[in-house]
Amino acid sequence: MIKLSSIQKLMAAFIFFIAGMLVMRIAYADNLHYVFLLWNLFLAWIPFQPALLLTVTRQQHRWHCWVLLPVWLLFFPNSLYIVTDLMHLENINDRVPVWYDAVLLFTAAIAGLIMAYASLLQVERFFKKNISAKHTEKLVVAVLFTGSFGVYIGRFLRWNSWDIITNPFSLLQEVAANLLMPFHHYRTWMVTLLLTCLFSLLYYAIKKLPALLYEPGNYKR
Repeated sequence: MIKLSSIQKLMAAFIFFIAGMLVMRIAYADNLHYVFLLWNLFLAWIPFQPALLLTVTRQQHRWHCWVLLPVWLLFFPNSLYIVTDLMHLENINDRVPVWYDAVLLFTAAIAGLIMAYASLLQVERFFKKNISAKHTEKLVVAVLFTGSFGVYIGRFLRWNSWDIITNPFSLLQEVAANLLMPFHHYRTWMVTLLLTCLFSLLYYAIKKLPALLYEPGNYKR
């Protein structure tokens, strides 16, 4: 029998809840709108697996981790990407109440962020153990910046993670154009910086929240 970790049980609960909402929506509206959320959640789940392996790989196989890191980083933006699915709320015009779709999209976005931050936390621990705590904070921000850029090229430029294999030259050409001509592609970097700030604030808020809640004096009347 497969034993699930606490985070896996939590994610399973989110996915069952989202799947249940989708089933009720399909039965009520008689259409398949938002079924794509299940695919997006699957893509968001992928980076959590290599990130988990980073913390359980034995010392003698440590070189495996440096192979897993690029794989993790390639799929990491998929976890953050689901937040942008909130934009679909205004594009649906059927008899399902807007509040229902809002709850559905918001829940999927939260699930994606939990998987993103759970995997990033594993990677952060790996950095601290194998590089240094001093440089880890900078690396985490760099990862969130890279992930935000990945969200941009996925949402606005419509590239997918697997295009690095199926269509690498066109993808790299477009990425290079954004990097080499930043002022010409100012929208790219404005959106990327905005998302980086958002994802960074949420990540550090989640990390610091438990300690803040239990600080002495927080419960004084």
